[in-house]
Amino acid sequence: MNKNKFDIKPFLAPKHWPIWIALGFLRLCTLLPYRLQMWLGCFIGYLSYLLLPRRRHIVEKNIQLAFPDLNEAQQQKLIKKTFYSTGMSIFETAMAWWGSQRRLQSMVKIKGIEHLQNALAQGKGVILLSAHFNCLELSGRLLSFTQPIQVTYKRAHNPLMEAVVRHSRKKHFIDAINTYDTREMIKGLKKNVATWYAMDQDLGPRLHVFAPFMGIQTCTLVTTSRLAKMSGALVVPYFPKRLDGCCKYELTIHPALENFPSGDDLYDTTRINNLITDHVKQAPDQYLWVHRRFKTRPPGEPDVYEK
Repeated sequence: MNKNKFDIKPFLAPKHWPIWIALGFLRLCTLLPYRLQMWLGCFIGYLSYLLLPRRRHIVEKNIQLAFPDLNEAQQQKLIKKTFYSTGMSIFETAMAWWGSQRRLQSMVKIKGIEHLQNALAQGKGVILLSAHFNCLELSGRLLSFTQPIQVTYKRAHNPLMEAVVRHSRKKHFIDAINTYDTREMIKGLKKNVATWYAMDQDLGPRLHVFAPFMGIQTCTLVTTSRLAKMSGALVVPYFPKRLDGCCKYELTIHPALENFPSGDDLYDTTRINNLITDHVKQAPDQYLWVHRRFKTRPPGEPDVYEK
């Protein structure tokens, strides 16, 4: 019996039909040439830029804060490119869920796979530490062709989308674990499974410190250090990037972090944030700037997103 069989019965009500139509459209789009899919993504991104003023305000504030050295025209150009890239990610996610392995394998270039393999050879498990770049869903699928991994995910608000995301990830990975299910993550790490994990979202003042990110004091989760300490797993940083004009993705895997965790949460999170910053600067439009990354402020600082 297939434990990951999708049960469609709870989602037949008319209220779910719009999402079914959207999912059907995206699945059909995976048959289109890659460049056409990316063009459609740019178009959707442009419409989002025009029609979603609240989301545009968030991106504008993030870019202004993270790239103060850019002039206004340069910032506006990056803001628009960010929306284009976010639109592309919709079709990249569809490719990750429904694209054929034969087609996708030709699209990936991996740098440093030996670092992940060397870490796994030590038998302690590996936290494959990444960040929320737009192509993260597709990059996980591309990496799985070379190294099977388990992934974490944040629960979706819509029950149908939650079921689709969980089913799609369980289909392509060893397992898909809720981000808050620490016990299951540690169980996998104890079995020496590489576990994809990202800690660069503002989830509020819980298990966090304020550490610099892009030169800004940012609410940063300390769970990477806690997971590494509890499981004994090695932490291997890994970052994806969409390459311009060649239908390829570059996955960069770094050597396992030495002396991690250090016992100092601020030092550890600053170290990780600096790594993420370096990769954000390589492709600034590909980071998830639509998220309110600087939502939680240190005591006494105002809300940066307030209009």
